[in-house]
Amino acid sequence: MTYKERTTIALRHEQPDRTPFHIDFTIPMREKMAHHFKDENFSDSIGNHLHYIRPAYDMTEVTPGIFRDEYGTIWDRTIDRDIGTVKNIVMNDTADLDKYVFPDPKKSGRFDHYDTAIRNHKDCFILARGGFSIFERAWMLRGMENLLCDMITNPAFVEELLDRITDTLFALIELAANHTIDGVMFGDDWGQQQGLIMGPNLWRKFIKPRIAKLYRKVKESDKKVFIHTCGDVGEIIPDLIEVGLDCLNPFQPEVFDVNKIKKQYGDTLSFFGGMSIQNILPFGTPEEVKAGTRKLIKEIGRSGGYICSPAHYVPGDVPVDNMLAMLDVLQNQ
Repeated sequence: MTYKERTTIALRHEQPDRTPFHIDFTIPMREKMAHHFKDENFSDSIGNHLHYIRPAYDMTEVTPGIFRDEYGTIWDRTIDRDIGTVKNIVMNDTADLDKYVFPDPKKSGRFDHYDTAIRNHKDCFILARGGFSIFERAWMLRGMENLLCDMITNPAFVEELLDRITDTLFALIELAANHTIDGVMFGDDWGQQQGLIMGPNLWRKFIKPRIAKLYRKVKESDKKVFIHTCGDVGEIIPDLIEVGLDCLNPFQPEVFDVNKIKKQYGDTLSFFGGMSIQNILPFGTPEEVKAGTRKLIKEIGRSGGYICSPAHYVPGDVPVDNMLAMLDVLQNQ
């Protein structure tokens, strides 16, 4: 059974021969693992079931460690080399939206690498990823505090800003769906350790109708819808199911009772994640990691609907022995 077949069966809420899995690494952890394996490309051979492809976007290094993306956002990657820290506000005034030019989804070369990447990973479940989606892109342009205040004081501006972001994403989905992909994975962090950043009412007002439009487009193309949204989004899981979500990531055990959530929603929603990167992986023993991984496979993986994974990219404070312990269980189910 290929990785694609196994993942597809699990997403149908059927029991595959083994629970599919996928592990992503931060740059510091990737370097530690590469040193252990003496292979910079070690992750190509650990058995990951998913393969991500992203549209090509220009990222210009303006000074050492400082980058500007196509949206005009400046990123400081001198400490966090994976994503970085936003250092500027692109729209200091709501009037700036009138003259702002969004990146062209159809820019030459945006998708030229897709077919080769798909062909080279034909046994994997292929997910098109677009990076930051609606809320994240909006606050990166306007500033987090400004955007949250705008939701109360200037909702018409927020509606227009989010509509223009949504239109850009819609065009990207149309172009990506022309290729042989299996799903689209959106990224939009809405949660904190407790509850939503903007609360459920504002989320339903501003975010829900726009993700419904995007998810519907993915489903019309006969692809699966994934969302990566960190934090406690439990109060809107029924909304996400309603608008067509197939798989929720990262499924954080610090904010969810993962067994309860699987029992409550597992007939209609799949989950991707579940292994703690705040407790067990960094601070447990290898045997505790193995026991935790086996428990996830046995209890959350039962009847499908699950991709076993750490609850985010593995950070650099995780001992290599613990990562090897998790891999040992996943590879030898």
